[in-house]
Amino acid sequence: MHQYELICIIHPDLDEASFNESVEKINGWITELNGKIEKTDIWGRRRLAYEIKKQREGQYVLFTISMPPTSVAGLEQNLRFLEPLMRYMLTVVE
Repeated sequence: MHQYELICIIHPDLDEASFNESVEKINGWITELNGKIEKTDIWGRRRLAYEIKKQREGQYVLFTISMPPTSVAGLEQNLRFLEPLMRYMLTVVE
């Protein structure tokens, strides 16, 4: 199992229930793919450096996870199709 950091920018216009549903969906995908969530850190609403999908702000969430390298492709495939997710970045922690 490798350590990863996943940072997600979620659409700023979501209400709290929809935002939490998106975070729970990501958590579910990670555990489904034999991963373990070490920490979920919600940074809140922040101003973006440039517009993404005509938005100047986004809600940031940082996940610290452990998962097998073979599961990364499956997680990224699921993340691509999550509608409220504007951007994500998955990096290996060394």
